[in-house]
Amino acid sequence: MESNYKTILVPVDGSNQSEDALAKGAQFAKNNDAHLDVLHVLSTQQYGYNYGGMVDGDVINNLVEDTTDYLNKLVDKIKKESGLEDISIHIRFGNPKTVISMEFPRDHKSDLIIIGATGMSRLQRVLEGSVSSFVDRNAKCDVMVIRTNTKNKPYIPFPKD
Repeated sequence: MESNYKTILVPVDGSNQSEDALAKGAQFAKNNDAHLDVLHVLSTQQYGYNYGGMVDGDVINNLVEDTTDYLNKLVDKIKKESGLEDISIHIRFGNPKTVISMEFPRDHKSDLIIIGATGMSRLQRVLEGSVSSFVDRNAKCDVMVIRTNTKNKPYIPFPKD
């Protein structure tokens, strides 16, 4: 499938769904000769709430180092599997919903966002709302929501008749 997409954003959060979205996004980017941006957003809301708004520099440095290691390993794996070399990793602080749907695409001229359907539990979705739903509704560029794993099997099995 070919298109005019040249800069593709795939946000990852450590979930299987986001990693499958990345694998599919890398193949899509390769087929379209596009650049792939892999983004992980460290939620400032989460750390402010959990630590009373006082997070020391060592904690932030450790978070960034751990996230960088995770992204580098993930991208190395994706490069081997897909053969795509034009991949960049990014770490941002902020609200994942707004960073993914508005800020990052504006700053990097993303013309497609490929995102996993959900990485949250049912309770988290009820309390916080789905990031992918927010991105789908608010992004100014096209959004592709990945609902299946790399073998095109749904994460939630269809009910049997």
